[in-house]
Amino acid sequence: MPYRSWEFRIDDIIEAINKIERYIYGLDFEKWQKDEKTIDAVIRNIEVIGEAASHLPAEIQEQYKEIPWGMMKGIRNVLAHEYFGIDLKITWKTVKEDLPSLKKYLQK
Repeated sequence: MPYRSWEFRIDDIIEAINKIERYIYGLDFEKWQKDEKTIDAVIRNIEVIGEAASHLPAEIQEQYKEIPWGMMKGIRNVLAHEYFGIDLKITWKTVKEDLPSLKKYLQK
């Protein structure tokens, strides 16, 4: 894999959040949980977030300790390896509550 600077990895995370926001725009949980394609798209972009976070240098993660890097990497692993065991309520809560605040912080 070619080297990409950590700034590009942060951009990858922000872009993945932007995509998720577009995908779920106008949906509530009930509609979303019945929309197989949107679920797949959201999960894929959460995986991108975790993958990008896992490639950030340790010194960047140390510098910004308030960001839950470990959780971001961990959720990617759960989604990538336990796809059929995914809890859609937890995924929806993450998308609606956690990602917007993460995006605001990363855009600073």
